[in-house]
Amino acid sequence: MDGTDVARRTLRERVPDRVVDGSLFVVTAAIVLAAASRRGAVPATLPDWVLYTDWILGALGCVALWWRRRFPVVLAAALILLSVLSEAVSTPAIVALFTVAVHRSARTTMVLCLASLAALTGHQLIRPESVASQAMLFVVIVLGHVAVVTWGLSVRHRRELVATLRERAEAARVETRLRAERSHHEARASLARDMHDVLGHRLSLLSVHAGALAFSQGATAEDTARASEVIRENAHRALQELREVIGVLQAPVGELPSPVAEDVLELIEEAVEAGTEVKLRDEAGVTSGARSAPPSQSRVLFRLVQEALTNVRKHAPGASVEIRLTGRPGEHLTAEIVNTSPSAASSPSSGSGSGLRGLAERARLGEGGLDYGPADSGGWRVRMWLPWPR
Repeated sequence: MDGTDVARRTLRERVPDRVVDGSLFVVTAAIVLAAASRRGAVPATLPDWVLYTDWILGALGCVALWWRRRFPVVLAAALILLSVLSEAVSTPAIVALFTVAVHRSARTTMVLCLASLAALTGHQLIRPESVASQAMLFVVIVLGHVAVVTWGLSVRHRRELVATLRERAEAARVETRLRAERSHHEARASLARDMHDVLGHRLSLLSVHAGALAFSQGATAEDTARASEVIRENAHRALQELREVIGVLQAPVGELPSPVAEDVLELIEEAVEAGTEVKLRDEAGVTSGARSAPPSQSRVLFRLVQEALTNVRKHAPGASVEIRLTGRPGEHLTAEIVNTSPSAASSPSSGSGSGLRGLAERARLGEGGLDYGPADSGGWRVRMWLPWPR
């Protein structure tokens, strides 16, 4: 919001206040003039200078109402004090009391209300009215003060309620914006992890087969054609999986294909064809279909095996891999992948580590955990556990 908008908003807020101030001034002045006229029609029992002073104080009290918003308590106290001597000041004093009820605390309002009742009661004792009894006038004064204070407090509470609702609406708007930004950030992070896993896996397979084709100068035409077909097929799969990942930006979540636990067998088959010895021990029975894991856990399990096999091809070529899956519904699904070759000294720690960080983030989002490090066999070990609902 720039300076022009602030100025316009301030102007929109001040115009109604000025209208209310002008209306109160006109009404108060009319009441004071009506009282002065009534006083003038009754035979004078007091000197003329007393009546003139009363009217002048009443006019000054009406003018002083223009500053009722800036100095509500001071103005109300001054007008209440003058109302002991001047009947015309009592009407501006009531308006000032209403302003205090709107803008100040209930305790301050009650104190000034009692002071106003005492001042008007004292005025009636000093200059009693002959048109009604003292008891009747006191009842009218008390009821009038109760009505004014109640009205002012209701206006104050209504304004506080509106201000609270505005604050809540603003807080909800900010929270919605922050939630949208966080969702956008999480979507981008998820897309980046998927692209890393897909491209890293497929490109590592392409690298293995292309390297084998380049060094096999004496290979037969049939072997060369088979290796070229494998390269072509993996390149095609890489493009297809990349399209599926990018489809997250356009398609609803429920319409996107998601890898399942059974797809781990395809990863193992591709790794074996690329020359990596892989041994699977599925004690949980999720890859064989004996037990069904939730889609979210199956997806994370697939990405874990995919990233682990990719790291083996990149950092420990020629090493063998053992994959062990354990757990049961109601407990945890645990996947442990170990490089069992003692000669494989290289580890994923020599790379950027973005794949392991992505797996750790997936495990955290799934309310699970991930740990990794050197294995006893001299290779590398990665273990992930995820909750497995019944």
